[in-house]
Amino acid sequence: MFRKTFFVSLISLLLLFSCSKDKKAAVLLKNYKLVWADEFEATGKPDSTKWGYEYGFIRNNERQYYTDRLENARVENGHLIIEAIKEKFKNEDFKSKEAKGGRRFNNDSADYTAASLTTKNLAEWTYGKIEVSAKLPKGVGQWPAIWMLGENWKQVGWPKCGEIDIMEHVGFEKDSIFGTIHTQAYNHMKGTQKGKKVFINKPYDKFHLFSIEWTPKKIDFLLDGEVYNHIENEHKTTNEWPFDQNFHLKLNIAIGGGLGGKKGVDNSVFPQKMVVDYVRVYQLK
Repeated sequence: MFRKTFFVSLISLLLLFSCSKDKKAAVLLKNYKLVWADEFEATGKPDSTKWGYEYGFIRNNERQYYTDRLENARVENGHLIIEAIKEKFKNEDFKSKEAKGGRRFNNDSADYTAASLTTKNLAEWTYGKIEVSAKLPKGVGQWPAIWMLGENWKQVGWPKCGEIDIMEHVGFEKDSIFGTIHTQAYNHMKGTQKGKKVFINKPYDKFHLFSIEWTPKKIDFLLDGEVYNHIENEHKTTNEWPFDQNFHLKLNIAIGGGLGGKKGVDNSVFPQKMVVDYVRVYQLK
């Protein structure tokens, strides 16, 4: 019995070479080698040699509490499932209602749980083609993301470390996704972030391929193989281009928060899932 990895790769190659308009893509694929992947063929918890977790209330005044429970993150039927659930959940970091630090310390419980998986300290890359095939959760208040963060985040902080948002989606714009970079010079706190949105057809009902092609010269954002956002290296400083270092990958669903919660949260849609078919990382030979 063929493994899914081999079967998908064979089909991809046949499609790439089937007509002349795909010759450029075929050359690109030939020049790349697969350096890391998860096809989600096991069952149960995600592979601990590839994925770690974030815990609790993390960022952006979001309303979900991140856990490592099977209810929120699991592999089944060849897919990674990240599930957002409406439920009361104790905040282990709670200090007091008056504590500084936002939800992380002054909320005794959460009204939602979800998961945020990360390759931090397990796998990080400088440059490459990163692909994630996924179906997205739906509903106002949902904020799924596939994104990357610079490995020097702890040392220099955000946004100086750099952020690459391969895909963001907000439930109140159900026909769009966003691809964006954030840096010290270009970020949403200043309103200078470099991002674009693109139309997406049936993001909740079928798998789409979200990807970037990242080199020392540029980052291209692609939806189903088509470039919709192109960022060039201006060759100034790391304030503009912090992307010549290792970055790790994150997959998560947020609920509410600064962007996702702009139009509230529709509680009638829960539970919601982001279903990931595969994650693949290629680098030039």
